[in-house]
Amino acid sequence: MMFDHDGAPVRTGRATVNGTSLHYRTAGSGPAVVLLHGVPKTGYHWRHLLPKLTPHHTVVVPDLRGLGDSARPADGYDSATMGDDVAELMAHLGHRSYTAVGEDWGAVIGYQLAARHRDHVDALVFAEALMPGFGFEEHVALTPENVASGLHLWHLGFYFQPDVPEALIAGHERELITYMIKFERARPDSAGPDAVDEYVRCYSTPGGIRAMLSIYRAILVDAEQNRQAAERKLDIPVLALGGSAFIGDRNESQMRLLAHDVVGHVFDAGHDLAEEVPDEVADVLLPFLAEVG
Repeated sequence: MMFDHDGAPVRTGRATVNGTSLHYRTAGSGPAVVLLHGVPKTGYHWRHLLPKLTPHHTVVVPDLRGLGDSARPADGYDSATMGDDVAELMAHLGHRSYTAVGEDWGAVIGYQLAARHRDHVDALVFAEALMPGFGFEEHVALTPENVASGLHLWHLGFYFQPDVPEALIAGHERELITYMIKFERARPDSAGPDAVDEYVRCYSTPGGIRAMLSIYRAILVDAEQNRQAAERKLDIPVLALGGSAFIGDRNESQMRLLAHDVVGHVFDAGHDLAEEVPDEVADVLLPFLAEVG
């Protein structure tokens, strides 16, 4: 369960949007912010950050298409479609304008949301992600540079192959998720049993791993979508956040290719900023949101 700044449980619901059903949490009041999680996580990723935002903002935390407690449709796992899911959810909830905050795959989806729904997204926070079409693919190859940097994304090639990953992961979801989360963090102890249990619960349900793999298998489609969207740079403020032990300042350099107004910040952390250093993230995020407002 997740709680707001007063310790009250967040409200939860389901919405039928864009041909699927999304589970979401919401709390707080004020200008709207939507928090988009990555993989292999769910909206529970934001549990420490949410109560720091709810005194000032209405916060919406969806489980993305196919993930968490959202429905697991057969298709639609490209980032443009998943961005449209979020746009329809926010409209359904009555939020005409909002800031999108994304991390990992949620950041890629947040970029597509901002690019495709420019009249509704006031600002974008892009945290710890590599953009398909703008550098993601370069980290898949087995090279000395990738291995030495810790950014050898070996799992992309594995996940992209149909059927074999499903067969090998089945029954070993806990081992895979625990390894991925702890390996990518500078502070592995921040992946507590409650979070691991919640992520394993969601990805172990029927279709959970299939949906996760479908997101990775859309990467070539995503790359083309991102290149097309980048032909018109974002005009909104963009805050690019990185962890020094993982993607670091590459978040900012990528966003400068995609937006005019970019500021960056790198934390002493790994890949999962909102779980590793939530206080520090709030100290950077809240002034940015106040300035946007």
